[in-house]
Amino acid sequence: MGTLLLLVLAVAGALLAGAAPVSAHAALTGSDPAQGAVVDKAPAQVSLTFSEKVALSDGSVRVLDPSGKRVDTGKASNLSGTTYGVKLHSGLPDGTFTVSYQVVSADSHPVSGAFTFSIGAPSTTSVSLSDQTAGGGVVGGLYGFGRYVSYAGFILMVGGGAFVLACWQRGAAVRAVQRLVVSGWVALTSATLTLLLLRGSYTGSGKVGDIFDLTLLGQVLQTKAGAALVSRLLLLAAAALFIAVLFGAYVKRDAENADAAGADGEGEDGETEKSGSDADRAAEKKDLTFGLAIGGTVVAAGLAASWAMAEHASTGIQAGLAMPVDVLHLLAVALWLGGLTALLVALYRAPSIEAAAVRRFSRVAFASVVALTVTGLYQSWRQVGSWSALTDTTYGQLLLVKVGLVAVLVGIAWISRRWTAQLPETPEATATATAETAVTAEATDATDATDATDATDATDTTETADAEEKQRAEVAAGASPAAGASSRAAASPGSHASDASDASSKGPEDAGDSRRAAQLARQRAAVATARQKRIRAADPLRSGLRRSVLAEAGVTVVLLAVTTALTSTEPGRTEEAAKAVTASASQRSGPLSLTIPFDTGGQDGKGTARLTLDPARVGGNEMHVFVTRPNGKAFDVPEVKVSFTLDAKDIGPLPVVPDRIATGHWTASGVQIPMAGDWKITVTVRTSDIDQATVNKNAKIG
Repeated sequence: MGTLLLLVLAVAGALLAGAAPVSAHAALTGSDPAQGAVVDKAPAQVSLTFSEKVALSDGSVRVLDPSGKRVDTGKASNLSGTTYGVKLHSGLPDGTFTVSYQVVSADSHPVSGAFTFSIGAPSTTSVSLSDQTAGGGVVGGLYGFGRYVSYAGFILMVGGGAFVLACWQRGAAVRAVQRLVVSGWVALTSATLTLLLLRGSYTGSGKVGDIFDLTLLGQVLQTKAGAALVSRLLLLAAAALFIAVLFGAYVKRDAENADAAGADGEGEDGETEKSGSDADRAAEKKDLTFGLAIGGTVVAAGLAASWAMAEHASTGIQAGLAMPVDVLHLLAVALWLGGLTALLVALYRAPSIEAAAVRRFSRVAFASVVALTVTGLYQSWRQVGSWSALTDTTYGQLLLVKVGLVAVLVGIAWISRRWTAQLPETPEATATATAETAVTAEATDATDATDATDATDATDTTETADAEEKQRAEVAAGASPAAGASSRAAASPGSHASDASDASSKGPEDAGDSRRAAQLARQRAAVATARQKRIRAADPLRSGLRRSVLAEAGVTVVLLAVTTALTSTEPGRTEEAAKAVTASASQRSGPLSLTIPFDTGGQDGKGTARLTLDPARVGGNEMHVFVTRPNGKAFDVPEVKVSFTLDAKDIGPLPVVPDRIATGHWTASGVQIPMAGDWKITVTVRTSDIDQATVNKNAKIG
């Protein structure tokens, strides 16, 4: 058990330590103004469009001017659908503005990013954004580990309890199995409390110091994820009651039934009374088992729903069907993998386990695998959406790894089923016969040694008593006849004295007997323990089953880590949709921006021409050219000319003569691009009557 726990922690640590920050499940698909756009006048608001609904808070969207000062009016609002906006102050100066956003997607994962746009003309900006992605850093790592522990605790608690109730009711009295289920409850409870504390910092600043901020905790409690975590804690209180009954009253009832069975049938109608009481006890146990099964199923389903209502299943297509399917998927995982862990503990720590119990679990595991296959196929279709997403997205690649691990696990499970099929109905019959001889020999040696010690002590005691009796006889024979009466009178006191002497001599004897009894008890306990170990080790069928189940458990640890990573990765369907929308938006309205330095060779002939083409698509476009000096100030040049050439199709050059609208600012509207391709854009700048320079750059348009 200790080795398995170390394996769990090692794999989890290795995967989580090297993991990237949690991937966002909502993507920014558009904005107004667009990223990198240059607008003539200041907009009244900035809007952002995401691939799914997001949750906003104060400061979720911030707009900063070139000096780093906030110019938005406050909290962002939902404009329509998945579009959100924040209003700006009036009278904004020209320059480059930075839009920073940090929101929470509908499946509870944080999303952050930033982009810039310019008013009038681009400028330098003093805004420096942190490189840390939302959900990353130390807090993100702790949150990911907490998620792993919560899944593991759920599987151990639910799967272990179901294994005892459905497959091996006698296991409720086995300490190792009790510790396994209780450990699962403790792990899930502590992980849930930790996630609740980390949630505010995880979706916000990412600072360790904000973990215990009560204000953030209050905000978390008002979110969907916070409500799910609180619901999980309430259900865990009910789970604690279930565990107490299962390992308390249930075991006690079995013990009372066993005692009552031994006392039944002592009257004339003993057989009738015994059969009647046995039937009553069986009915009581059946009712208790039924009640525990119903209550446990309700609690387990509620715990599974606390994940389904706040994560992948709660967003996207067919959410109403996806959530119950996700609950069924989680329960099947717990029954299979949690029961497998309980079986492993029973095989290694319990004195014995009946073959019938192993076969019952084999049937439960088979049904769980069938349920996992059906629900997994549906979830894969829903989250991936296309064959290309299996290989082109991170989610699809992780899903392929998970499928491979499940295939390995099923293969090992098939080997375990073969071992199970060979188990005899009386599990210890063969092993007992093999181990009995050696154990009996050890027990005989220990008994002989004890008997020899007892005989020696008894002989010494007898010899001492004979010597004392002889001494008293000699004293009585040496007395005078006249003293007969006196000696008879004294005989009684002498007799009492002798009795007192005998009584006092019994104290050390009793102490010696207690020591010998304790020593004998220890020897018998050691012999019994050795007998149990020899029985377990002597059965080749059970040894083979233990090895295959241990291999299954090892694969399970890795599978659980991959599953945890899957739940924190953007689904392939969402990722591909976001890419398609982003590419489409880029083709429709994404401006093209080129910065081209020039040098006419004359006095004051160096500068930079920045050309923007919006929306940079086939058809009409709006073009701006900003000419600046090396120091960044506007450069008032007498003439600027532009042409477009598509060498691959022998089109062009297509000349464009922009109009001067301000110092260093030239523009032209209705610039026609006849087809998409890699265009060569040529810019000619004249700085005097005789000094000019022609420079060019290639760019993808359309």
